[in-house]
Amino acid sequence: MPSTESRVVVIGTGGTIAGAATRPGAHLGYQAGALAAQALVDAVPALAGRAIEAHSLAQLDSCDMDHATWVALARAVGEQLARPEVAGVVITHGTDTLEETATFLHHTVAATKPVVLTAAMRPATAPSPDGPQNLLDAVTLAATPGVQGVLLAFGGVVYDGTQARKVHGYRVEAFSGGDAGPLALWQDGRLRELRAWPALGGDAAAALAVPVERWPVVDIVTSHAGARGEVLLALVAAGARGIVIAGTGNGSVHHTLLAAAQAVQAEGVRVWRASRCVAGGVVEGEGRAAAALPIAPGGCDATPAQARVRLLLALLAEP
Repeated sequence: MPSTESRVVVIGTGGTIAGAATRPGAHLGYQAGALAAQALVDAVPALAGRAIEAHSLAQLDSCDMDHATWVALARAVGEQLARPEVAGVVITHGTDTLEETATFLHHTVAATKPVVLTAAMRPATAPSPDGPQNLLDAVTLAATPGVQGVLLAFGGVVYDGTQARKVHGYRVEAFSGGDAGPLALWQDGRLRELRAWPALGGDAAAALAVPVERWPVVDIVTSHAGARGEVLLALVAAGARGIVIAGTGNGSVHHTLLAAAQAVQAEGVRVWRASRCVAGGVVEGEGRAAAALPIAPGGCDATPAQARVRLLLALLAEP
């Protein structure tokens, strides 16, 4: 008979947390995803004796994350959550695209149990890696009764996966929850909850049934001084059915991009706005961009990368 002991499943996808340094003491010089998930678990003494299953789904540098891996990961997470003996799932991931993967999982998996992403800024073979503590926190969170939703456990802080964003390129304090802040904190090994766990997602689960070869192309264009509308038009000519404009400030858009966006909208291409600012998002108001281009529904604080995921899923839901 299969064991009914409560357990946590760790799914590895690669990233710095599984990275091996390419030279002694290297912090930035390493091969991402070199280590398998089981090796990461075995390297944390505090996890010894816990009921943990470890599976390596991919060993990617997360800057190379792709749609096929997203689908495989969402399916794997759903299968594990359906097992009654599984208390929760932990996903080890690279930091670069973690906010995108978390957003995708929120919308494609109804996480009635915790789905906890974790990562690291220092490779596993660094003199003082941050991955082991992050993994310990993630496994502990995934095994905590009453927790639900897609979450990020990183640096002693727990974030809503859809609100997390990477805010620093190399420091270990690399993530923020934006204006919403953290959901919980680890204090002396104990979890201090600050606000309610995320509402259940899974609203776009049907996207998993569509072959990735048929997924619409959605790109991001940044508004900046001297922006050229031709860039946006070229992406549409190359097959883009959706565009997210990473606007300046409160989602404002250079007039050349705005004119191009309005032209392609008239042809049926979806164009949404976000802000290129690290925090604040887009607050709806007056102005030429506000009148012409929508933001992600319910996502005023979405980063451009998160908004792109939401637009992709919105297009997949269309007949």
